[in-house]
Amino acid sequence: MRFLNLTILWLVGMSLVTSISARSGEPLVIDVWPGKTPGDVGIKGEETSRIHPSPLVGPTRLITKVTKPTLTIYRPSPEKNTGTAMLICPGGGYWDLYWELEGEEVAAWLNSVGMTGIILKYRCPRRPGDARGEPPLGPQLDAQRAVRLVRSRAADWGIDPGRIGIVGFSAGGHLAVATATGFPRNHYEPIDAVDAVSSRPDFAIGCYSGYLKLRDKDEVRPDLRIPHNTPPILLLHASDDRESHGGSDPLNSAFMYVALKRAGIPTELHIFATGDHDFGVRPNKHPSSWTGLCVNWLRSQGLLKP
Repeated sequence: MRFLNLTILWLVGMSLVTSISARSGEPLVIDVWPGKTPGDVGIKGEETSRIHPSPLVGPTRLITKVTKPTLTIYRPSPEKNTGTAMLICPGGGYWDLYWELEGEEVAAWLNSVGMTGIILKYRCPRRPGDARGEPPLGPQLDAQRAVRLVRSRAADWGIDPGRIGIVGFSAGGHLAVATATGFPRNHYEPIDAVDAVSSRPDFAIGCYSGYLKLRDKDEVRPDLRIPHNTPPILLLHASDDRESHGGSDPLNSAFMYVALKRAGIPTELHIFATGDHDFGVRPNKHPSSWTGLCVNWLRSQGLLKP
């Protein structure tokens, strides 16, 4: 019976992806980098995927061994398009990417409310030399370039260049916040004209983010320096999300909120009583209203048309 219930949840999630794809056509896929991926020592083997039987939301596809980062662009129907876009950073501990649950299904939801969803397939798994338990730098290069690339192609894709945000889940939540606070620093040497474009997102959303606070101290990681012009940030977490169970402590979001608040950055925090980890946008046993809260927050910031 439990397997049947999980399968039903998966089918519901996939039906949302299928319906949006049918209306919007096949997504456009482009490379993030024009040539060799900078700063990458590489890994052995080809890109692979597998089905992960999540106990919370049912089966979902994971991708790993990514050496060629890409953007997959899902555009809303023209009559719904608001001009707002979000880069989507799936989670997976920087080992895998939860491609369906925290990628395709998120893009489908964004399309349903008139936003362009752009999934960032960033490099993973961790590379030799990456510090164990620490966020690797490589994906931050991919995300910084991705913001610039989207902004440079905004007119082609029906996007307002002043309403480009980034949303991430779990490790991807860290990547979203790191991109929103790290834009003053170039993580790589300029390659082409795209790198003259601003890499500052116009807003960021971190869902059950990890790696925002130090493991042994109740403070934000020192590499997450908060500039005065950091964009508005929305943080979401579940109180019962436990790092020991493969999740991330909600104190990550709580301490990030405090740091942003003290720096005078527009920010909002929601910690739900239940929800566990990896809840995404798929219906599950811990329903939350976070997607509605997100839409209301974007509208309150003037980032999404009513």
